Amino acid sequence: MGVATAPSDPAAESVRTGPGRAHWLRVARETADDLATDAVTREQAGKVPLDEVSRLRESELLTLLVPAERGGGDADWATAYAVVREVAAADGAIGQLLGCHYFLSWSAGFLAEPRVAARTERQSAAEQWCWGGGFAAQEPPLTLVRRAGGFVLDGRQSYATGVLVADRLAVRAVRADTGEPLAVTVAPSRHGVRVDDDTDAFGQRLAAGGSVEFDAAVIDADSVLGSLSADEDVLSPRTALMSPVGRLVSVQLRLGMAEGVLAEAREYSRTGHAPWHPTWSAGSPQDPQALTTHGELTVLTRAASALADQAREAVQGGLSRGDGITYDEYAEISALVAMAEAASSRAVQECTSRALDIVGARAASSRLGFDRFWRNARTHTLYEPAGHRLRDVGDYFLNGAHPPFVLPG
Repeated sequence: MGVATAPSDPAAESVRTGPGRAHWLRVARETADDLATDAVTREQAGKVPLDEVSRLRESELLTLLVPAERGGGDADWATAYAVVREVAAADGAIGQLLGCHYFLSWSAGFLAEPRVAARTERQSAAEQWCWGGGFAAQEPPLTLVRRAGGFVLDGRQSYATGVLVADRLAVRAVRADTGEPLAVTVAPSRHGVRVDDDTDAFGQRLAAGGSVEFDAAVIDADSVLGSLSADEDVLSPRTALMSPVGRLVSVQLRLGMAEGVLAEAREYSRTGHAPWHPTWSAGSPQDPQALTTHGELTVLTRAASALADQAREAVQGGLSRGDGITYDEYAEISALVAMAEAASSRAVQECTSRALDIVGARAASSRLGFDRFWRNARTHTLYEPAGHRLRDVGDYFLNGAHPPFVLPG
């Protein structure tokens, strides 16, 4: 049972009229360079990232995935993944914030009926909304109670990303009468919604996570986007693609952080001295320990990147199939993304820890800020552990079991 990309159907692909991939990658690099200039001081200050979101708005990266006819950048997921990775290399927390925004804003258009999707995307692009929240199953769940013209939303949950700066929240809630999980959007300014800055994580402190309490918040019918049920009688293979699409965001985030710490360690070591021998300049071919560490971490990251590229192509192929995709094709795509998740998790944890050895004892200086890479990576991998995905891969290859429908938090 091999993992292969879902066959592409060119006829299903829309004609893109936006600025193009090269433009957006250039914008992402410029934004990343801007974020890198004060990354250490911003991370240490730990303020709510209002300024950082303003930078993303000014670059127009927030509207990247919105179709051109609705006022957006008209890019595809391959471009969005590359943008997240570029930004994450400079600032892992803002990379997470941007990746979460892409997934949640795209999901609104993906799940909703065409009329609602078009209106939501137009308004999001016109007002440059930043999205926050998440669709992961949590206990106790948020509850939706039916009422005339819509629903009432109640409950309290914590989210890792975006809620402190969000213009729109996208959350998972369960209908009280049927038990069906639904994707719901709500403005944080709506009566009955309260956002609290109560996170105390040691990493990803600029990802704008927090808690949201919904106290009889009125939700109109059009704000209920669609079902998030994992029951195959309800869940179509096309909708199931939400899972690998969202999980691949985390893969790109991890790879970006791994590449970012290696780049900073390399740059610093070239301007200083090797920690293992006072007469060898850092980065010298005479320094076998530095060369070995660089080599091992580069191989680890490149291998994970190759798996991520395969997973990205599979996801793009599946999306291009649309309603024509089958459950078996979805399962192969999901298994490939799970492998990329496991590989990227190992790569980022190894790189953010062992890259410090390249710099040596000086890496302990808070002024240099190398610790932020490890703290950010470790925090993210605690929220998104790879162990579950490894079990999914094993169950798929050994038993033919379809990977579960798992959505980001």
